[in-house]
Amino acid sequence: MTIAALIVAAGKGTRIGGSQPKQFASLCGKSMLSQSVAVLSAHPVVTEVTIVIGEGQQEHARSALGESVNFVNFVTGGAERRDSVRAGLESLAGKGVTRVLIHDAARPFLPAHVIDALLEALDHAPGAVPALPVADTLARGEASLGDNVPRTGLNRIQTPQAFHFDAILAAHRAWPADEEATDDAQMLRRMGQDVLLVPGDPMLEKITHPADFAAAEARHAATLISRSATGFDVHRFETGQELWLGGILIPHDKGLSGHSDADVALHAITDALLGTIGAGDIGMHFPPSDPKWRGAASAQFLDHAAGLVRARGGIIDFVDLTLICEAPKIGPHREAIRASIAAILSLPVSRVSLKATTTERLGFTGRGEGMAAQAVATVRLPE
Repeated sequence: MTIAALIVAAGKGTRIGGSQPKQFASLCGKSMLSQSVAVLSAHPVVTEVTIVIGEGQQEHARSALGESVNFVNFVTGGAERRDSVRAGLESLAGKGVTRVLIHDAARPFLPAHVIDALLEALDHAPGAVPALPVADTLARGEASLGDNVPRTGLNRIQTPQAFHFDAILAAHRAWPADEEATDDAQMLRRMGQDVLLVPGDPMLEKITHPADFAAAEARHAATLISRSATGFDVHRFETGQELWLGGILIPHDKGLSGHSDADVALHAITDALLGTIGAGDIGMHFPPSDPKWRGAASAQFLDHAAGLVRARGGIIDFVDLTLICEAPKIGPHREAIRASIAAILSLPVSRVSLKATTTERLGFTGRGEGMAAQAVATVRLPE
């Protein structure tokens, strides 16, 4: 079997406001579109991912996907969802695709077990959809309450919807041009074909309105696990150098020596963040042997590490930094350094801690030869 995934991302998303369609908006550190692409492209039986976008949306889509853009194909959709799905299916025709998953980009958190259940159901029917039973009381009425509607046997249908490719393509080709369809499963049923139900998942709730983003963030956060890692860095003092700490220029008679701006504070935090995702250390990402980083501002190192955490779907919860030196006194600069670090990490200042200590004139820091920094970062990541 050749199994393809088709993600419909051609909508205008006007109900959420903003300058771009909702499918390209950021959610939990990644665009909604890239969330679905990540799961589908990583699934062991999905051989290709095609994204249907609107006219003129390719630049938005490429920016939203980042490096994931290398794993997808783009197709331009039509005026209605049905037109967009048809365009995507037609682009796959003749490629030997036997089964297809059709998914909406507005449902970004796609559990792999739902994909597994859908594909297993296709061994028994030409179509399958994820469904959640209706739990709320249903009633007719507009201005006033009318009669209750029995909810037995009622389900909320989600995506992705899975089909035998030839069957769903035939259903789209046969559908009347002047009639709209609420989803693809409806079209297959019109052809007299069976569509099975598999258990859906609350993570697949559709994002339509601005408030849905906060609810989705909360659902996502509940699935994360906490990780902490440490970072440690040392630089020696040198006359004639500037002293940068936490992205702030500190008045002092000496500065720290290093290949970049030698910001010992940001280097320690960078290593701590890299450690939370097992991504090595700062030297692996920014080799001191590379002249490109000579004198570079260390804020870009920390921004890079934070971006890697967020690219994994992670949330940075807290950073704790300890500076170890005899001089200069850190107290007068504490709040400026905290604010600077918080700005680089896009965090509230309350989630950045800064402490300072001495070594009672013992060792190289006690002799005033250099400065050390120790950091701890706490993040939440998908399991």
